Amino acid sequence: MAKLMNRLPLKRFSLLQSFILLCVVTLIAVLVVITMEFSWAENLRLRFGETDWVLPSLVAAVLLTVATGIVTMAVLFYRWKLKRPLELLKQASESISANNLSFKISYDSRDEMGELIAAFENMRSQLEKNVKTLWRSVEERKQLNAIFAHDLRTPLSVLKGNAEFLATYLPEKKLPEEKVLDLIHTMNLHILRLESYAEAMNSIQRLEDVLLNFKSMDTISLTTLLDSSGEQIARQFGIRFVSSLKYDNASIHVDPYLVMQIFENVVANGVRYASSQVNVRYDLQEDTMKITVSDDGPGFSDEALVKAVLPFYRGEVWDSSEHRGLGLYICKVFCEKHEGSLQVANGPHGGGSVTVSIGTQVDK
Repeated sequence: MAKLMNRLPLKRFSLLQSFILLCVVTLIAVLVVITMEFSWAENLRLRFGETDWVLPSLVAAVLLTVATGIVTMAVLFYRWKLKRPLELLKQASESISANNLSFKISYDSRDEMGELIAAFENMRSQLEKNVKTLWRSVEERKQLNAIFAHDLRTPLSVLKGNAEFLATYLPEKKLPEEKVLDLIHTMNLHILRLESYAEAMNSIQRLEDVLLNFKSMDTISLTTLLDSSGEQIARQFGIRFVSSLKYDNASIHVDPYLVMQIFENVVANGVRYASSQVNVRYDLQEDTMKITVSDDGPGFSDEALVKAVLPFYRGEVWDSSEHRGLGLYICKVFCEKHEGSLQVANGPHGGGSVTVSIGTQVDK
């Protein structure tokens, strides 16, 4: 029976088909055995004549054979169709309960249990992805809070020092009016700085709530739209704008508004430091669209290569009204929401280079 079952292609059958097949095989085997038992009973009758124990023995043997067949069929069905997938699911559940998601579960069968395990693996994969995203979000939030707290120290220290200074000397009328007005002006500047930080934090919070709105666009139309915006930004700074393509026209699924916002922030960052020209190169690779913006400026410092995508990083620049150091950070967040990434580097011949990768479905 076991050898016969091993030769049957049970992995290709559904649970119902396998059950029916096992029933048929078991029924045939039981009938063969019962036939042999009837033959055995007939031989006993011929040998010992009409006795009272032959018929009860035959009935007992038949019932025992039927019961054995049913139990054997159940054991075989459990062993070949249920045991292995149930063990896999149990082990996977235990791993998830132990907060271990770094495993894979597979079962080479086309039946319902195979589909169940495939669905379980998809759930595990998505859960692992969500946990990693959540963990990265928590870490970024901690980092953001640390940066925010660090940047608040200077204006708060200035405000505290000036307030103590005024509280000490103003009642004694030892400060001239010009000095008092100067201190008040300084305090107002730092209050504006604090307001700017608060508004920036609110903006960052809203980034997490941005929803993607995918549309199907051909790459020529998209790059033409981006080039038009890039030329306008470069013109404001008196910088030359040059773009190039490395692929044929294709239809892609992107959020054009999000891509436009990423592009404008990166180009604005490039023209801010460019000497005379900003170059943009578009590249399409399977399921990724890459946009590289490079300039002919001094390039990124060693510190900027590490910190350029951090929030509130401004290098040597600080402008409380226009530049909060969020441009590349916003681009990084939007790229990750679009299943992509952002990288900063220096070009081989100098100048800074920012490469934006955007996940997309390409229909060529």
